[in-house]
Amino acid sequence: MYDMSRINAKGYFDAEDSEAARYEKKKALNDQRTTDYKSGSYTLGGGVVDPLPEDAPFFVKDYYDYYKTKRGYHPRSLNSNGGWNIIGCMSFMNQPILCYSNEIRSAVLVMHGEKAHSCYMGRDAFAHMMEGNPTPENKELLIISGAVHTDLYDGGGKNAIPFDKLVAFFRSNLQ
Repeated sequence: MYDMSRINAKGYFDAEDSEAARYEKKKALNDQRTTDYKSGSYTLGGGVVDPLPEDAPFFVKDYYDYYKTKRGYHPRSLNSNGGWNIIGCMSFMNQPILCYSNEIRSAVLVMHGEKAHSCYMGRDAFAHMMEGNPTPENKELLIISGAVHTDLYDGGGKNAIPFDKLVAFFRSNLQ
């Protein structure tokens, strides 16, 4: 679970969570949108950094281990190569997409790696979803011990994906 509206509006780990920071980011994105329009093409933000700097944050190393190796590299993968359009996620800054998650009545399983840089997003989203939720009995937060973010893409060679747990959850809740 990745909260794209939170990341775009507040930055990683909420490090850019201020009206001033959002204003500056919106100005830069609008300038980029104008530049892209004038050039007739979209500017890419760059995929996972290569070569990997020694002082890269853990989550960047995690992404590198997936997107820049045989494990997850693909010639058409945006993360493996040129990245996403810089303005591609612009609308997320103004739309907190999880705002009404506490009204979800259907079954929800939020799954995260314990060591994932994104785990705080899943924990917070789950907590919000449970606030006054009319059907809390079919919601679960599943934290995978020792797993990082990308381990849940493919198991990470650790058999990190708990398929038996997923099957049990779906059988129990999707009848």
